[in-house]
Formats: sequence, structure tokens, C-alpha cells
Amino acid sequence: MHVVEDEKEFVRLPSVAGRVLLCVVAVSGSCLSCNAYAQSPDPVATLRTSDAQIEVSATRSAPILTSLKRTGRPALRNEQKETLPANVFINGAPVPVRWQLKPKLGIVSARHLEFVYECAEVGLRLRWQWDARAGFGPFEHRIIVENRGTKEIWLPLIDSLDVSWQYSPDANLWNFYVEKGADTPSNQGTHEESVEDGYRWIGRSSTYAHPVSGEGREIIPAFFIYSRNEARAGWYAGIEFSGRTRITLNRVGNKIESRLGLNDELGPFQTRVQPGESFETPTVFLGAFIGGPDDAGNQLRPWVRTVLGNPLTWKDPQYPLMVNNSWGSGMQVDEPLALRMIADSRELGLEMFHLDAGWFRGVGDWYPDPKKFPHGLAAIADEAHRQGLRFGIWVDWSQAGVDNTPGALNVRDTKVRDWLIDDVSADWKPEEFKGQTIDLGVPAAHSYAAAEVKRIVESYHLDMLEHDGYLVAEGCTRKDHPHTPPNMSTLKIDHDSGFEFALGSNSTDVSYHSVRAYYDIYERLRREHPGLLFEICNDGGRMVDFGSAAHGDYFSITDTYDPLSNRRAFYDTSHVLPPAMLESYVEKWTTPRLENFLYMLRSGMMGWMSIMLDTTAWSPQQHAAARHAFMIYKEKLRPLIRDARLYHISERPDGVHWDGMEYWDPARRRGVAFVFRGSIPNETEHRFVLAGLEPGKRYRVHFEDGTMPDRDVTGQELMSVGILVSLPQPLSSELAFLEETHSQQIQK
Repeated sequence: MHVVEDEKEFVRLPSVAGRVLLCVVAVSGSCLSCNAYAQSPDPVATLRTSDAQIEVSATRSAPILTSLKRTGRPALRNEQKETLPANVFINGAPVPVRWQLKPKLGIVSARHLEFVYECAEVGLRLRWQWDARAGFGPFEHRIIVENRGTKEIWLPLIDSLDVSWQYSPDANLWNFYVEKGADTPSNQGTHEESVEDGYRWIGRSSTYAHPVSGEGREIIPAFFIYSRNEARAGWYAGIEFSGRTRITLNRVGNKIESRLGLNDELGPFQTRVQPGESFETPTVFLGAFIGGPDDAGNQLRPWVRTVLGNPLTWKDPQYPLMVNNSWGSGMQVDEPLALRMIADSRELGLEMFHLDAGWFRGVGDWYPDPKKFPHGLAAIADEAHRQGLRFGIWVDWSQAGVDNTPGALNVRDTKVRDWLIDDVSADWKPEEFKGQTIDLGVPAAHSYAAAEVKRIVESYHLDMLEHDGYLVAEGCTRKDHPHTPPNMSTLKIDHDSGFEFALGSNSTDVSYHSVRAYYDIYERLRREHPGLLFEICNDGGRMVDFGSAAHGDYFSITDTYDPLSNRRAFYDTSHVLPPAMLESYVEKWTTPRLENFLYMLRSGMMGWMSIMLDTTAWSPQQHAAARHAFMIYKEKLRPLIRDARLYHISERPDGVHWDGMEYWDPARRRGVAFVFRGSIPNETEHRFVLAGLEPGKRYRVHFEDGTMPDRDVTGQELMSVGILVSLPQPLSSELAFLEETHSQQIQK
């Protein structure tokens, strides 16, 4: 086993027949040790962060994750060995695979361990990897299969993670998970389900997330399992991939069985691996926590920021930005309107002008409409920059249309037709801003898209690029694309609002190749333009996942933008992703009173905020109130949104009752509670019980709108009795700022 000598000391122990004996100690932040047990000939390793520890072992035929423990808690034991492929297909025939451990090829380092298996008969090498990329939080796991032979190999499904944890038969366990906000948030959004004997659950995720009546919605691919005892301890796992994935969870007596990985429900999964190429399972993360879902989230969200997020984005002091978006005027946007919005954005203190759909010649023809923008988009960008604003645009860059002007992606073009997921009819036409998806997994389509996106960014002087639509193909009818061909007898073609959707046995492999190509395009663009921001839209929340989080900077989390939908989508998504990455669009809404106007704005100000209405139509009073609210966001709220812990201090918003959200930053010793009154006429007061404070310290509570007098109160009172908020008007709001005082800690 190879030992990487970075940031640690290591000790070699005498070898014993068939065993790898190695101990690694004193790893800064993490510790990885490889020990040998006298009764076992198998390599054993331990990987630690400040929050959790895993132990893994490698038998001669398969590796196993043997245990997971939260620091200071008993370990969970796993009995399920990794299921390595027993067969592959060569020239259509099954070929048995016999895996053998190769100890000398293994790797142990401060943050990484790897067991290697080979099957010499067919030229396969399998790398079983675990990483601790931060000194805290969860571990990441992936499996890479390399084709080192001379023949094309078809691999069957390999799960990313397969575990069977041992529990006490009387353990009171709960499963917590979150729906995507695709289309519009449902009436439930977050789920807490009792995991009793016989419990069976499947959580699915894709880039389409079509809400289907009577069926469970797609989820943000992660879940928390915890006990309802005093400690509320548990574990969590998730998938870092934007393709078709699924998570299963079953309880059988004292066992909790779970599998995470690609979704093979539409047919037996197969994927081609050419000589010299490799297949990689979607990366999964696995961690442990104490304290229930909010405490799990307060561990996971900083980890997402540190490990998956773009470091340059988080170093930007303006992140998350305040944006003025043109979609309030729909497709009617033009140069005069854009220039007026830029001028008013500067007056209001906003930081970016976002030109939404409507600027282009046609779908797939991503050049500015000369009638609407006679001076082009670079001139608009330059004016935004002169006014101190950034400039970004919407583009559905993987969609083809029917324009035949030079540079257009035309479905009638022979080359483009071969990239489509299916032939379109002779009379097919795109919608206003959506067309037919090309299969990015096709190398030529991949190359075209990479060059086109690069041209758009550089020609239009962009600071931000938003992609929308169905970027990743859902399925494909073609037999000459890199993905496996479909089973034509079960293939379904849907015609929906001008779109062609193919769904079949090969859909998971289609999405696998397409997602890998999408990631590659954005990784290249990021290297060439390090400060460029990426918005992940995809019809509002359909691509909210951890793979997208690793390749974008923020998400549109719902396709409906009223105050209640914004708060619901934020309440749900903020359980698992950093609030700074969660964008709410604020659209036109009835605001007869100034209190209702602030309620509308604040419902979209708990994370990344985009205004999507005509600000020049605001009254002078509203204009002044918005300018002040935006100043408060930049000076007081944004630092908390970026860095603070987050607590869900009410039930999920329903628009009828009160709801709230709390930020608390121990480093700054400051926080805020966003509180919203519902529509019940006589419910003028409500108490919010806070979290995350220290019982023995004192805190000053300041109400931004002056609806209640300032007061000093103990942490004990705030977390038991709570703070009283009084708002006379329905559908109004308040910001209750918290600051730890300098008075001495209260004596017990």
C-alpha cells in the first residue's frame, strides 16, 4: 500500500502473511490510520474528521465500510460488503469477473484512502475511494472502473454506496428529506417519517423533476436518519450528481438498509466503457451528527460551501448579490428598458442587472435581436459596468430551434439533427424560449456547446451566466450515441408543449453521459473565467442538487415567485444547502400598504435576492423603503446569510399562521430572526423560540421596524420562552436583530 507522506508521521510495522500493516498518526484536522487485527488478514483503515469517523476494510474479493460513528458516540456497524460486478458484457455476451485485491496499489494519505482490485482476465481495475476533503463534516466515496484492456466493455449497475447498519430493535428512528421546488413548492415540502420495521422508501432525483399527481415528488438527493431520543443523534448521506439517481431505505428488524446511486428502475442499467476509458459512480457523501435536522444542516451546509463551492465566489464580499432581473417585463425586454433598469438599479443600491429571456434572435440562435438591441449586448454590459453593476444573461444553450441564420442551432441541419434525442416532425416549432434538447454526451455536440458558451460569455462581457430549460437529455432514441441504445419495445416518446421527451431503458445512461459533458463544459469555463458566476435554473428548482452545487454558484429554487412560494422553497431547500446559494425571485404582488411591500421583499431576502418587477413603477415611498431594505441587506443580513448557522424556528410557512427563520453567527456574536405574520385577522402576536444561543449569556434584541421596544434577555429565556413579536397588520414582517452583550455571563 502506497503511503503519501504529507502532513503526517507514519510508522511501518512488520508484515504478517497477507496483511498490510501501517499506522498513520498526527494528521492535522483529520486522522487516517491503517491497523492490522491479529484475527484478520484484511487491511483496515480509519478516516476521521472533527465530526465523524469511518472504518473500512478490504477483503481479498471486496471492500467494506465496517463502521461509522459521530465523535463521542457509539459506532454504527455495517455488515454489507461492497457488491462488485460479477459479470460484464463483451460483444453482447456475459463474462464472469473475479476481483482480486492489489495491496501494493492502495493509497493512504491524510485525506484520502484507496483500495484497488483488478480482474486481469478482462483488463479491469477498480478503485474504491474515500476522501475527507475538509477537517470537518462528512466523507466522500466513489468507485472508478478503468478499462485497461483492448475490448469495449459494458458494465452493469454499480451502486455508489450500499450499507446495512445494525440498530437496537427498539430504536425510535426518523427519516428526514426535502422535496425539490420544481414548478411550485408542494403543500408539504419537507418530510419526517417514522422508520419502523417494514419501512420502505425511495427518493428519486433527475434534471426533469416532473410533478406527477398522486406520486411522491423528486427530492434534493440527501436524507437524515436520526433517533427521537434526547441527543437526536444520527447519520446522513447524499449524492453529488445531477443525473437520474435514487436512494432507497428499508428497515428490517434491527437493520437499516440503504443504497445510493444511479437509478435503474426503467430497465437494467448498462454503460459502455471503451479501452482506455473509465466509469465513475456518482460521488456520495456520508456523515454523522447530534441534534436533529437543523444541527445536521449546520454541519452539512458549511461543508458544501468549503468542499463543493467555488472558493473565489465565497471570497467575493458581495456574494450573495442583489439583482434586478428583466423577466418582470417578460419577452418584451429591449435596449431602452434595459438601460432604464440599470439606472434604477444603481439608484436603489442593487448590484447586478440580469437580462432574462427575450434578448435573442430565436431559440438556438443566441445572438441579440437587432431590432430590440441595435447596439448589441456588449454595449448593455459596458453600461452596467460604468454604473458599477455586474451584468448577466439568461440562455437556454442546449436547445435547438428553426432559425437558419449563421450561427443558429437548427434542428433541420443534418449535423444538428444527429445530435437531437429524437427526430422532430416536419411542422415542429419551438416555443418562445425553449426548443429541442441536444444530447451533450455526443462528442461533437459537447464540443459545439463548449465553444458556444465560451463565445457567449466573452462576446457579451458577462459576469454571470444563467442556464435554463432541459439542459440534460432525459432519454434518447439514437443507437449511434455514446450511451447504450434503448429497448425500443419499452421506449416512450412524449410530446408536451412543443417538447419531445424520450424515456426508456437507457435514460439513466443518457443522463450520465450528458451530465458529465455539462460538468466538463462548466469546469473549462470556470478555469478560463475564474470570477464568472453561474446560476442553475432549469425551470425553477429541477436541478437543485449537490452536483450542480459543485458546478454553479446559486440556484433558482422555485418557478413561482409570490411571497409564500418563496418562503416555502427557502424553508425546504435551506435544510441542506447554503442559504447564500438559494435564489428567490420577487415578482409583482398586491401591496396596498407599506407593511405588505416589505413583507414581499423580505420573503425573498433570506438568501440570494433577485427583484423581478418594474422598480420604476414603485411609489416614492416604496422606492425609499426598498432602498433602505437593500442597505440593511448589504450591511447586516448578507454577512449572516453567508456565514451564520440557520435554524427553522417555526412550522413550514402556510401563509395563514406566523412563520420565521433564525440566523445566529457565534463568531460575530450576532444574528437575526426573520418573522412573518400570516393572514389570520386577529392573530396579532406570536412567540418564536430561538436556538443556538448560550443559556448563560445575555442578548440585546432590536426590532428593525420598531414594532417592539429593544430589550436585554438571557439566552435561556430566548430558547425556552422565546421572543414576543407583535404586528398589527396581516401579511407583514419584522427583522429581530440579536447581539450578544458585553455583560458578564450569568452565574449558575
